[in-house]
Amino acid sequence: MADYLMRIRVLGIVLAGGKGTRLYPLTKERAKPAVPFGGKYRIIDFVLSNFINSGIYSIYVLTQFRSQSLLQHLSEGWQFGGLLKSQFIIPVPAQMRSAGETWYQGTADAIFQNRNLIEQSDPHVVAIFGGDHIYRMNITSMIEYHVQKSAEVTVAAIPVPRRHAVEFGVIEVSDDGHILAFHEKNPEAPTMPGDGERVLASMGNYVFSTRTLLRLLHDDADDPNSNHDFGRDILPRLAGKSEMYSYDFQTNRIPGEPPDAAPYWRDVGTIDAYYEANMDLRAVSPALNLFNREWPVRTTSYPDPPAKFTFDEENRRGQALDSIVSGGCILSGGVARNSVLGRGVRVHAGALVEECVILDNCDIGRRARVRRTILDKNVRVPEDATIGYDLERDRVHHHVTESGIVVVAGNRTPVEISGLVV
Repeated sequence: MADYLMRIRVLGIVLAGGKGTRLYPLTKERAKPAVPFGGKYRIIDFVLSNFINSGIYSIYVLTQFRSQSLLQHLSEGWQFGGLLKSQFIIPVPAQMRSAGETWYQGTADAIFQNRNLIEQSDPHVVAIFGGDHIYRMNITSMIEYHVQKSAEVTVAAIPVPRRHAVEFGVIEVSDDGHILAFHEKNPEAPTMPGDGERVLASMGNYVFSTRTLLRLLHDDADDPNSNHDFGRDILPRLAGKSEMYSYDFQTNRIPGEPPDAAPYWRDVGTIDAYYEANMDLRAVSPALNLFNREWPVRTTSYPDPPAKFTFDEENRRGQALDSIVSGGCILSGGVARNSVLGRGVRVHAGALVEECVILDNCDIGRRARVRRTILDKNVRVPEDATIGYDLERDRVHHHVTESGIVVVAGNRTPVEISGLVV
């Protein structure tokens, strides 16, 4: 894999500037790629791990909205370089290089405003990937497919239920993988041949031949009617007229996984989707295997102590059942059941945390009960409080989804949620 990439210069670009409005309030103070996931990770860790595990070490991360948390995470755990010119992970804040000195107007404009980085790197191909999905992907396989097809553009695609067509770019392909049409977020987009219940969705991951990419970006920038977006403008114009192919993500295989293991990809664009993806990790054999040493999910290495469970008395027993518990957690006579606990969480005596996603440094007071809830970082739940048991009352204080998931925003003090004490 590495030898193959040494012959083909690959530049990776991660688009990590999305607002993530559907994940509010988790994105109130951070960009979506910076949202914590799975106890110790951030969403962006998955795409960066895919690049590194695939032997691609030249990566720019384009940021924009609410980027401080993301920039801090990248600086603490992901930036390296100095040994080789071709090895770097560099965050690139919006440069406002357009004629009007504007923020990025779309995904294509984001690349266009940083085209100098591509020209300086002089790669054979540019892999442009989104930074806001949870997935594992051997990117080398997609690049090999791109080269074998002599493609100008390759788009990673995956079948999704037709009801989700409004959320994705939907593509039509010929038998040999040629992309014939591209429908951006169209609820009436055609379904897959022979499968009236699913559409073939673009994953927002693209491989471009460099010369083609630069030409397309310049042409798009000169078009006053363009939204300057790959999915809305560039790809639909190319469909059926150029060497643009679909890469079937279902054929992607990860080293260290069984040959019949289904590729993992989740769009965690909503609170419910984010919650369910975290809950998936608790399974005995989860679809997303975080314990595969041949394809590790990398992140910042924090100097956390081990998790700790204290007391073994009736009604005062520190334990976690069917849960993920991160470093630095102390369950001091409290119980976590069917939950995911981030770093440094405290669960005090008699407290019960059930079916929850608890982010870093939260403190669950004595005898408190929290159910089907996402606690953002640094939340303090007072003694005897309840969250997730009376949704009407919870709606007064917190965000509650239609399915009944309660989200308690970060940086709250015990005083602010003391109205929940029973």
